[in-house]
Amino acid sequence: MATITSQELRKKFLDFFRKKNHQIVSSSSLIPADSTVLFTSAGMQQFIPYFTGEVVPLFKRAASIQKCFRTSDIEEVGDEFHHTFFEMLGNWSFGDYFKKEAIDFALEFLIKELGIKKEQLYITIFKGEKEIKKDEETAVFWQEQGIPSSHIFWFSKKENFWGPVGQTGPCGPCSEIHFDRGGKWQKYPCTIKGCGPNCKCGRFVEIWNLVFIEYNKLASGKLEKLKKSSIDTGIGLERLTCVLNELPSNYETDLFADIVDNINSLAKNQNDIKAVRIIADHLRAAVFLIKDGVLPGKEERAYVLRRLIRRAIRYGNLIEIDKGALIILAKFIIQKYQDIYPEIGIDNEMILTVLENEEEKFSRSLKQGLKKFKEIVSLVKEKGESSLKSKDVFHLYDTYGFPFELTQEMAKEENLFVSREDYEKEFSLHQVISRAGAEKKFGGVGHWGEEVASLHTATHLLQAALRIVLGNDVHQAGSDITPERLRFDFNFNRKLTPQEIKKIENIVREKIKENLPVNYEEMPYEEAIKTGALAFFKERYPKIVKVYTIGKEKNIFSKEICAGPHVKNTGEIGDFHIIKQESIGANLLRLKGTVPFSRPSQTRINKGISR
Repeated sequence: MATITSQELRKKFLDFFRKKNHQIVSSSSLIPADSTVLFTSAGMQQFIPYFTGEVVPLFKRAASIQKCFRTSDIEEVGDEFHHTFFEMLGNWSFGDYFKKEAIDFALEFLIKELGIKKEQLYITIFKGEKEIKKDEETAVFWQEQGIPSSHIFWFSKKENFWGPVGQTGPCGPCSEIHFDRGGKWQKYPCTIKGCGPNCKCGRFVEIWNLVFIEYNKLASGKLEKLKKSSIDTGIGLERLTCVLNELPSNYETDLFADIVDNINSLAKNQNDIKAVRIIADHLRAAVFLIKDGVLPGKEERAYVLRRLIRRAIRYGNLIEIDKGALIILAKFIIQKYQDIYPEIGIDNEMILTVLENEEEKFSRSLKQGLKKFKEIVSLVKEKGESSLKSKDVFHLYDTYGFPFELTQEMAKEENLFVSREDYEKEFSLHQVISRAGAEKKFGGVGHWGEEVASLHTATHLLQAALRIVLGNDVHQAGSDITPERLRFDFNFNRKLTPQEIKKIENIVREKIKENLPVNYEEMPYEEAIKTGALAFFKERYPKIVKVYTIGKEKNIFSKEICAGPHVKNTGEIGDFHIIKQESIGANLLRLKGTVPFSRPSQTRINKGISR
């Protein structure tokens, strides 16, 4: 096989399937339309309505290179082949061709286009389980193409039945193509007679999965037969590039080699290969996640992103990378991918700003947190115990910003156990995150709720009312919103009188009753300030910001730079009550407020329909 670049491979794949009358489809966002899953983890997700018959397909055949993100492989990152973010080459048939043609296309592409020898290919097929029969038909098709029976292996549902992406949806048995890398690539000596695909020795690498979409999984768990059978296939670009170039790992391919070189150039300690790989993977993933609209936070997608960034910072600390390295590396990744994914190169200041802010936050506490962790470990070992206490694990999260998984990982390095169950009990006791437990962060719905959007919009009204009653010197010093209440901190030299609180409360209520429109415009930060938009935070804003206005054009009640969720009009908030005030420091006050949540379910969240 001749050497091939990842870009040449992308082009070869799309050109091949274009000649086979496939519609070439652009990659969809990493944030899927289906709100029951956190991320786009497979190329077929944007086509689910086509498979189920809910939507009439615009075309019968398609091919794409899809951006994907999987949380399931985070712990494996650092080995030769696993990633969080990756690119999936895929081809699909929507009720058109089926097993035989999918197999023919796959072999033609691998052998004729890429120069892989047929004898290097091994096949796995579904052996049947419960109500689904053994897929003997597929074995016949492979053999007709010259694959000997000795190269065909049968596996259970666990290995050879794919999908659905979420709890329900299209799925079916699959046939995987594995590549024999030869004995020199084995990670471990293998003495198993008949060693082949799925052997842990590492000799065989899966390179292509052909899924035969025949079923729709219902909420009950039952599989119902689809009216039309379809094809869904997937190739990991990173893995195939590695195999074709006969390299020991994906990190030696052109997809990662220059990123790795840049990390090593910034590191004082270059002996930790795993750390370098983790940084390269996680930072690449973070760049794409942020660009597609994910921001670091405490829940669901936001939590996953924060975990990646902070894990990268921690490993950067291990190899002695100076503060600010994330920005340097992110700029390089953006430059590397902007020709392939042009959106990465457009208005990318937000990516850098988010990474800079997150690095600033975590870097401050990382050193102290690591010191505290060592103290905890030392005491545990002195006592002869084998696990960390949940209170200590929570303390590392609450005080130093250590995600549970980071503490768990570090504890494992010390041969100590951390109980997720005990941590979550501690977590719930402190009510740090009220909307979701830790498990939901990886499997729940990843959208803003009506409550949060209403409270966030009410915060804008509250700030405007405060400035009317107390003067324009009032400005926001902090804010926090849960589904139950808003918290607003601002500068003032005394507690408010009951009369002042009532007046502020009434102004907000009046504006809610007026059913004022809530709109936004995107504009350069400097222009936003010139228009009178309020911006009180010290952190650096991106070049392009969103300016939210509440009110009609000639009668604007509130105008602020903001990136949070909002309702479409103030009437959707319903009502507003100030429930508490507190003095939290010199010349600083805190108000807590709430709104009712008995509004009709058709309330819409204004996340971004510009005027």
